[in-house]
Amino acid sequence: MGIMEIIGIAGSVSLLAGWRLYLCIFATGLAMRLDALPLPEHLASLGVLENPWVMGVAALAAICEFLADKVMWLDSLWDTVHTFIRPVGGALLALAIVDPSDSAMQVIAFLLGGGATLAAHAGKAGTRAAVNASPEPVSNVAISTVEDVTTAGLLWLAYEYPYIAGAIALVLLALTVWLLLLARRVIRRIFGRGKAEEPRSP
Repeated sequence: MGIMEIIGIAGSVSLLAGWRLYLCIFATGLAMRLDALPLPEHLASLGVLENPWVMGVAALAAICEFLADKVMWLDSLWDTVHTFIRPVGGALLALAIVDPSDSAMQVIAFLLGGGATLAAHAGKAGTRAAVNASPEPVSNVAISTVEDVTTAGLLWLAYEYPYIAGAIALVLLALTVWLLLLARRVIRRIFGRGKAEEPRSP
């Protein structure tokens, strides 16, 4: 596996961890345990993810996240708490993917992985905060479900076809930027409308 494929996988996993960190950990561990995900020798450090204890904790956390993410405003509270957790988790996942013998690449992977996860997390959290301003809960559940399916599907795609993982990472990065801009626009519109509706003092 070439360096570009490795960087692509690390980038994809880091960005997806910004949406569903625990699902990324559990799905990777489960695929490895079922031999559905044969990893190259240099990715052997990911073997810890198929540890039953790690998988159990990740599965429990993934279920909690799945449920919390469907409840209006509870999802934003969950995102707020995970502002400190997801970037570290994404950075560690990226760190486990790159060659452990290359210390410079390890440092770069840790920094870029954490940054990518934080960016994806910010896009998700901002979008959900904007959606929560809507009076109906349907859009909240729909977006959350799309995130679940997309995360699982793209994670499988990145591991199964590592040569297109770089393209997946670029698409996710573009989507993250778009979500950040969309959330910013919606939030500004909501607060701008609120100011416009304030009664003027006589």
